[in-house]
Amino acid sequence: MNPPPGSSPAPAPDTRTAAPAGGGPVLEVEDLHVEFRSRGPVVTAVRGVSYSISPGETMAILGESGCGKSVSAQAIMGILDVPPAHITGAIRFEGRDMLTMAAEDQRKIRGPGVSMIFQDALSALNPVYSVGYQIGEMFRAHRGASKKEGRERAVELMDRVGIPAARQRVDDYPHQFSGGMRQRVMIAMALALDPKVLIADEPTTALDVTVQAQVMDLLQELQRETGMGLILITHDLGVVNEVADRVAVMYAGRVVETGTIDDVFTAPAHPYTRGLMSSIPLLEDKGNRLNPIVGAPPTLSNIPRGCSFHPRCPMARRATDGRDCATDGPVLREVAPGRRAECHYSEELLHG
Repeated sequence: MNPPPGSSPAPAPDTRTAAPAGGGPVLEVEDLHVEFRSRGPVVTAVRGVSYSISPGETMAILGESGCGKSVSAQAIMGILDVPPAHITGAIRFEGRDMLTMAAEDQRKIRGPGVSMIFQDALSALNPVYSVGYQIGEMFRAHRGASKKEGRERAVELMDRVGIPAARQRVDDYPHQFSGGMRQRVMIAMALALDPKVLIADEPTTALDVTVQAQVMDLLQELQRETGMGLILITHDLGVVNEVADRVAVMYAGRVVETGTIDDVFTAPAHPYTRGLMSSIPLLEDKGNRLNPIVGAPPTLSNIPRGCSFHPRCPMARRATDGRDCATDGPVLREVAPGRRAECHYSEELLHG
């Protein structure tokens, strides 16, 4: 396995939780589409996304801002306003499609079955309620606990996620906690009902490196204790390299490559993935120029024809061999055992 970006050449110990052998996935997302329809142009945020997560497995979702990572997670959690959002496809939890369920049945799954850590803890937490009240609300709403019982469970959870002096701080408000401690409060809320799948949306954003490591260590420890599946949405390729089992790379609302973390990081099968890997600053490259991906992601209300990456792709070709990247959109297909990519020239990338 490659060392994490920016680290020394010596590889770090592999502490990832391996996906268990046998058994089916606990969560399946199939051909998910999310459009936002208003008076202006239709914004197609998610276009045919499919993936699954098994108990004990960690899957990372990578991609630039605006590629649809968070919107797909919000669709799973049922927190998009419908309308303007229009959602189609299937989101199956333990074989049951949540998109076709009654609202009450969905509520029973979202929380105890699937839970989520949001990007910005300060924005996600309500500033006028104590953190203990907000954590305890999970037990009052889903388990019928009293206010006193909810408070006691909040203390237990705050202690579980490593917040010092939990009983003395349970009545404090979000602004009285540091960024790292607020993130731990968010984790406590997400884990309150022992979910089978946890979606962590940029859980280390705006945290310093030391706190990032503490948060990720905490998530891995809790995952080992409970066996939950973890979907990690992040820009941090170093974190992904250390903790993930599989990776799905998204671009312009679509998954353009999937595979094990070692395969994808070592030999990308899509030019976009290769661009992401090439843009990582490494210690051994000190003094050299970075190699960023040229251009900018497309506007989701005006996605290019053909391959959506072709305006930025160094491999894009126009009918030189019968495949025109500007007009012929590739499909996500198997390009090697356990590898799928959405590019006409994936084999050339892998074996060229």
